[in-house]
Amino acid sequence: MEALYDGARTGGGTAAEAGAQATDAAEPAAGDAIAQARDDAEPRAVAAVDPHSVTKPCPDCGSTVPVDPLYVDWCAACGWNVDPADGQRDESAPGRIEALRRRLAHDYGEELFREPLPGDGSGARPGRGRDATLALLIASAVHALTLALAVGGLLLVVLGWSTVVQPVVGVVVLAVAYVLRPRVARLPKDVPLLHRADAPRLFGLIDEVAEVVGTRSVDVVVVEARANASVTTYGLKQRRMLTLGLALWESATPQQRIALLGHELGHYANGDTRSSIVFVNALRSLSTWLTMLDRTDEPDLFEMAANALTFLPRKAALGLLVVLDQLTLRSSQRAEYLADVFAARAGSGAAAAELMDLLLMAEVADGEVQRAAVRAQSAKLGGRRRERAVPDGDEDLWARVADRMLAVPDREYQRLRRLAELRGHSADSTHPPTHLRRRRLVEGEQFPARVVRDAAECAALAEELAPARAEWQRRVERGY
Repeated sequence: MEALYDGARTGGGTAAEAGAQATDAAEPAAGDAIAQARDDAEPRAVAAVDPHSVTKPCPDCGSTVPVDPLYVDWCAACGWNVDPADGQRDESAPGRIEALRRRLAHDYGEELFREPLPGDGSGARPGRGRDATLALLIASAVHALTLALAVGGLLLVVLGWSTVVQPVVGVVVLAVAYVLRPRVARLPKDVPLLHRADAPRLFGLIDEVAEVVGTRSVDVVVVEARANASVTTYGLKQRRMLTLGLALWESATPQQRIALLGHELGHYANGDTRSSIVFVNALRSLSTWLTMLDRTDEPDLFEMAANALTFLPRKAALGLLVVLDQLTLRSSQRAEYLADVFAARAGSGAAAAELMDLLLMAEVADGEVQRAAVRAQSAKLGGRRRERAVPDGDEDLWARVADRMLAVPDREYQRLRRLAELRGHSADSTHPPTHLRRRRLVEGEQFPARVVRDAAECAALAEELAPARAEWQRRVERGY
């Protein structure tokens, strides 16, 4: 999951607003397993609330509906109010490219769900095949054009130095080539970074998962606050970088964390075409061309002439962008399914499915972090001097986030699974629908865990992450 989820942030803190991701309510719920596994590994005192203490009749079918003030009231029998925003959501149409991407992403997700995948993660890699070959040719042509502009601009400056016009044109062409140049990611400078010497046990765990996945380990771990995880490369040597979000990591059980690492490292192993630096930069270059060639609305006479001159190049760039995007989209979706297989192999099939359920409520975890930041700002504005913006003497923001996630009832997970299936939700257009990913894990081959950590090892991992946890808590309490 280069990016495990996206969606509306739950500013109010209830799970009712977090429902954009999930699957079939008839499937076995993983919420109880999540709670039990975390209780076994990291026990915390959480007040028990009986979700059936207050009920009301369903207005559609009359069935009994449990009432919980923190969550949406809905009927499991007839589906009443599964989507409380039905008919009220912003239905503004996306752009043509994004609309096409969403439609094809849904179709590809359904198609690939029915396609057998190698049970052990071996076999044909997503990046191979006719589509990948054609995509490589297009991406190479895009980069060749950038190179031709750079060479041509340089020749105009050098060979036409005796003239006035050619050097000026050459400088403009060089500037365009500079803007279009391929780029490599860099290490972020404003977030906590962990190298092998800083966290040997964490890197040892990552190494072990990487061995199961069949790839090499990462070179650096970036720690951020929000509930997310991703992998990428950076620098000219294309070193590997893993990003771990504390709101997600701290909410997961040990086996779910291992499954998360298996999924992320699986993206290195499965040959995802779309994540290649060649394709990433080609897509970026084409998008830059579209920006530079964009037509002017309500043009004057000169701008009308410019619009006419750029019409064909603009349409060519748009066409290549759409074609390249769609040629790599199916590969990206298949890579997600394969990464889920790696997650199951490393952490167990059950843990990988539980991780999908945990991601349903990721926005709740982010909301808890956001509320801590708001409380801190409110305290400052109110003139109160508090070193920590945490209620009731609780000094650990991340423990509170995990407790908030633990308190989510299984009934809410069931609603979110149904909601995701109704809306056809996926993390983004590069991901298959979330409910299909979970179904594949639940209904497919059940792998035992190949990597495990006991309580003592988990405590040692937590100790290595303690400085990053403290640093991010300080930042959150200062309003980021």
